[in-house]
Amino acid sequence: MTSPSMRIGVDVGGTFTDFVLVDEAQSRVLTGKRLTTPDDPGRAILDGITRLLGEAGAAIADVRQVVHGTTLVTNTVIERKGARIGLITTRGFRDNLEMGREMRYDLYDLALEKPEPLVSRPRRHVVTERLSAQGDILRPLDEAEVRAAAQALKAQGVEAVAVCLLHSYLDPAHERRIGAILAEDLPGIPVTLSSDVAPEIREYERANTACVNAYVLPLMDRYLARLDHELHERGLRGPLHLMLSAGGIATVRHARANPVQLIESGPAAGATAAMHVGAACGLSEMISFDMGGTTAKMCLIEGGEAEHASTFEAARVKRFRKGSGLPLKVPVIDLIEIGAGGGSIAAVNAMGLLTVGPESAGSVPGPVCYGRGGRHPTVTDADLLLGYLSPDYFLGGEMGLDREAVENAVRDELAGPLGMSVDQVAAGIHAVVNENMAAATRMYIAEKGRDPRRYALLAFGGAGPVHAYGLAKLLKLRRIVVPAGAGVASALGFLVAAPAIDLVRSGVRRLVAVDWAEVARHYAEMEAEARALLIETGAAPGDVTFRQSADMRYVGQGFDIAVPLPETLTAESVERAFLDAYQRLFDRRIEGLPIELLSWRLHASASRPAVPATLGASIGGDAWKGVRDVWFPQTGRKPCAVYDRYRLQPGATLRGPAVVEERESTTVIGPDCDFGLDGHGNLIIDIDAAEAV
Repeated sequence: MTSPSMRIGVDVGGTFTDFVLVDEAQSRVLTGKRLTTPDDPGRAILDGITRLLGEAGAAIADVRQVVHGTTLVTNTVIERKGARIGLITTRGFRDNLEMGREMRYDLYDLALEKPEPLVSRPRRHVVTERLSAQGDILRPLDEAEVRAAAQALKAQGVEAVAVCLLHSYLDPAHERRIGAILAEDLPGIPVTLSSDVAPEIREYERANTACVNAYVLPLMDRYLARLDHELHERGLRGPLHLMLSAGGIATVRHARANPVQLIESGPAAGATAAMHVGAACGLSEMISFDMGGTTAKMCLIEGGEAEHASTFEAARVKRFRKGSGLPLKVPVIDLIEIGAGGGSIAAVNAMGLLTVGPESAGSVPGPVCYGRGGRHPTVTDADLLLGYLSPDYFLGGEMGLDREAVENAVRDELAGPLGMSVDQVAAGIHAVVNENMAAATRMYIAEKGRDPRRYALLAFGGAGPVHAYGLAKLLKLRRIVVPAGAGVASALGFLVAAPAIDLVRSGVRRLVAVDWAEVARHYAEMEAEARALLIETGAAPGDVTFRQSADMRYVGQGFDIAVPLPETLTAESVERAFLDAYQRLFDRRIEGLPIELLSWRLHASASRPAVPATLGASIGGDAWKGVRDVWFPQTGRKPCAVYDRYRLQPGATLRGPAVVEERESTTVIGPDCDFGLDGHGNLIIDIDAAEAV
């Protein structure tokens, strides 16, 4: 029996589910796209895989790995459709989830809305126990109170339980004993221990992380178990793996126990794909721009790598307001995500102004042009009216778009109330969503002290190439790169991601008082745990590499910074590393002040799989498809050349304006641009220097 040679990446988004199949034996790549089935995401996955294998002339037994990422965790928390959960915590800390950081995210909003805790107060139970900030037992655990809490939770009908005790990151013994008691008294009810999912300092964030994990665990456990079972029932011989929010892949077993780590799996895959494409075409300084049907994600890539963060804020009450959501201690790729996608709904607000998003039509009913019952005009509808999208070649011609229905909806809902023409409203929708994305990107980059003009824009996602030119003009960028198969690039990200895991140990110590033997023990424990997890995903034991870092600050500061650590750890070498990192961030170096460490972190990874740098080669022939009227700000509506992406020849240089079509996406190129394919099939668009300044 021959070994399976195919790998499949599956990205479930809010509107579309994307697929990429890599056939290593024949060095070919196939792609696919289906509307997401929100009532049962697995249905679109299985149908899409079946179709893709049919196009490849293969069976599922030929697949050696399926890698999956999903928005299910994020959507469950945002929509508050998770399990009925309870919380057990240290006596005196019952209201920690509501008190939060005791900070207002908007000082001047008199009707400030705070994020609602996932656990109502009656289902938050306290037990007597206490650890000191150094990890010493001040009060032993009262097991009778734990059993009483278990009975109360049983009577309340909870479906999962979170446990978060004070300072349990230093000594998890009390939490583990509570877990054992709950397993006896509440059989079949899953329990999340904060010392397992987030063993680090900051009580509020750790409690939220445990609660979110418990909240989504029953749903994700059933979903992943069913999907894994159905794939193997159909003949899959390899494993199903999941993309984590930090960009690594993990086993189904790990994901089922720690679903909170999947909360940003889709966006992480997009950034991973951008790094892969950038490396192939020699770009190390990029803004990764992933615009799908529901959201747009921007990620800054420097030196060929995306930055990582150890915290993430979920389910914000005010989508663009930092501090208005649930802060989680979860390792993630550092990016910004806003409600701007092809399905974002346009409306007239109370002031009579045109707004776009963040509400989305999703896949059900979808934009008006889909003809599936959508009544409110969206960004995709506007792009159709402006000539950017072909009504006859959407998804390669599989799905026709109803232009007449869009014109009627825009005229009735928007153009009439605004006193504008249909074309003017469509151009306004396109401009507003571009400006929303540009404003968010400027803020994101400014917070990092960077100038956006030094970066190229790498655009993908179904709607990304349509809006890349407009976004680049607003950010004053001069180069846009659109990879082949841009509409499904996030699914490619699953296949180029390395098996990876992030672990942490916390304990506040002044640098001068650090016990370096204890630190060495921490890292030895984390390395052993990480190596075992990565071997389980298929990594070779000798292929695992480690990168150490620490969260550090000056004594007296409220917040810390991430510091890459040297190979040899001494007080002097770690101090130099902290001062260097502080200077990079804040452009100042303060010598002589006491420094403290909060957490020790370990990133473990194996080698990235070898995947072709392009999702397709030119099939030759005449790329010219014809001409259609397309609207641009500089020219209004004018005839514009339309090209077949699959027939463009590498090396040839063409001049805009132009529209370049492929099955999963369309690239819009302005009149002030030169464009062509590089040797890897990437579409390179250069905006005239005089125009970009």
